[in-house]
Amino acid sequence: MSRGSARPGKEFWLAALRHDGVLLGHSAVADALEVPLPDRPGVRVADLLGTLGSEYRWVCGHLTRGTTSRPERALPEPPEGLDVLDWWLDAYRTLLATLDRVDADLPAWNWAPQPRKAIFWHRRMAHLTALDRWDVQLATGTPEPLEAKTASDGVTELFDTLLAAGRGTHTHDPTGVVRLIATDTGYEWLVRLRDPGITLLDMSGHNPPKVQAVAAGTASDLLLALTGRIGFDLVTTAGDGRLLTQLMPES
Repeated sequence: MSRGSARPGKEFWLAALRHDGVLLGHSAVADALEVPLPDRPGVRVADLLGTLGSEYRWVCGHLTRGTTSRPERALPEPPEGLDVLDWWLDAYRTLLATLDRVDADLPAWNWAPQPRKAIFWHRRMAHLTALDRWDVQLATGTPEPLEAKTASDGVTELFDTLLAAGRGTHTHDPTGVVRLIATDTGYEWLVRLRDPGITLLDMSGHNPPKVQAVAAGTASDLLLALTGRIGFDLVTTAGDGRLLTQLMPES
């Protein structure tokens, strides 16, 4: 488990989604649509907007059902050209309104080992939007760091949701324990890598395990490094660096 504050609630995620959505919209202008994303080969700003708008619409469609049954995974097709700007903006506004309207405890399906409640999607959409915002800003100028508390939970979500659902690159070797330290928020994580997977360890015990690798940096830099957006050379590391790359999710 991570050491830090309790997991944020619905209002925090709505505020985060508003913050990063506005920044994304300011960067994703007509002149930027054909700009390639430096950290995502073969993907343009227009492609990102189309994919993100489709995901927003799909989430809105299944979230309001109020059931934990698995929905059909049928994403709407985004338009071409300049129309994708309005497509994304309309989807973003609809997502905000939907997430604001639904109760956090409304029954809702998700693909992870997490409670089947709507709050999963408040959290997931906020993190998805924050990272996509960073990608677009990187392509069009200078990206702003991820908000510290959002990024801290993003690291936690990487372990308790994405990697826990099998969406990682971990192989059987090497194995060991990694300690991550967010220098700006005080969050810490202990993660054990071994066959068959990755475990987020409880940090409240009196006998912590021996650590084989450490990475320390701002919460934003840790999450950006763990998701392959910046190199681990931009954070402070020690020990077996191979273990750090084993913590990365699927691209």
